[in-house]
Amino acid sequence: MELKKIALNDVHESLGAKMVPFAGYNMPVRYSSDLEEHNTVRNAVGIFDVSHMGEFLVKGPEALDLIQRITSNDASKLTPGKIQYSCFPNEDGGIVDDLLVYCMAENEYMLVVNASNIEKDWAWVNKYNTKGAELQNISDEMSLFAVQGPKTVEALQSLTSVDLGSMVYYTFEKGEFAGVPDVILSATGYTGSGGFEIYVKNEDAEKVFHAIMEAGKEQGIKPIGLGARDTLRLEMGFCLYGNDINDSTSPLEAGLGWITKFDKEFVNSENLKEQKAAGVSKKLVGFEMLEKAIPRAHYEIVNAEGEQIGEVTSGTMSPSLGKGIGMGYVQTEYSKPGTEVFVRVRNKDMKGQIVKLPFVKK
Repeated sequence: MELKKIALNDVHESLGAKMVPFAGYNMPVRYSSDLEEHNTVRNAVGIFDVSHMGEFLVKGPEALDLIQRITSNDASKLTPGKIQYSCFPNEDGGIVDDLLVYCMAENEYMLVVNASNIEKDWAWVNKYNTKGAELQNISDEMSLFAVQGPKTVEALQSLTSVDLGSMVYYTFEKGEFAGVPDVILSATGYTGSGGFEIYVKNEDAEKVFHAIMEAGKEQGIKPIGLGARDTLRLEMGFCLYGNDINDSTSPLEAGLGWITKFDKEFVNSENLKEQKAAGVSKKLVGFEMLEKAIPRAHYEIVNAEGEQIGEVTSGTMSPSLGKGIGMGYVQTEYSKPGTEVFVRVRNKDMKGQIVKLPFVKK
């Protein structure tokens, strides 16, 4: 399959980005070093181009009913300008995808899904659209910039009359930004360092990107790649679809009970309700290494006797903590914070312990 290109592919190449295939797209993985880019976002401000993400519009009188049937969270609680984290449960107890649900207006929603799942998710939404909600896949028309870090408001405020500093987490406003009308400014992100996600049409993407880079000069803004995005999200204990959650992991096993609301019916809700009552046999946990080692996906997690009790799903050397950290599924009896576990690194069992997420406190 030919790699898709985001609108600013050439701009990133001109900035010296190392481009790699990711979720079917040619994407910037780094511009300088993962460590430098990670620290830029934690301490100042950085801009990610995440235009590979998917966006679906769901409109009409049947829009909410459809969203309620296919997502685990309760979208009836949303009002215009509010956003919700949710997931699409599948019929077998796993997760089709995790997503954001934007309430754009009454009877009008935008679903933001993972790039690797756009086709699968679009088919899934259409499969359950039996009552005629109006659906539109605008993924190929939109660009998305995540401007993240403690200096984001200072960096962006000159570009808009929207009062960015007063916006609450998981809300959005539509307004003029960098001279472009109807830009969605969303107080969301995947880094734990605060900031905004900015949705623009492809034809406005280059103008907006350069305006952000210019406006954030004083705050030291830099372009950031997918490498740092992964270490930033992992320090916060945020799930990555395909690693920590997938078609066979239950939202309850993944610690997503808080977005799984049983006061409504949704795909597979009865079975998940039974699983909740019975208790899960494995749980997604965070752990940190007590010995010098870097955990990696698919490494075995074992107990003191060397018996396998789980598997690493994501792992890295934490730039903020200077130690190995990871997430993985373990048997429930080993999931309590403080529990000693071992990660098998090249046939050597290296000591670690279960910790409460996030690894890095905000």
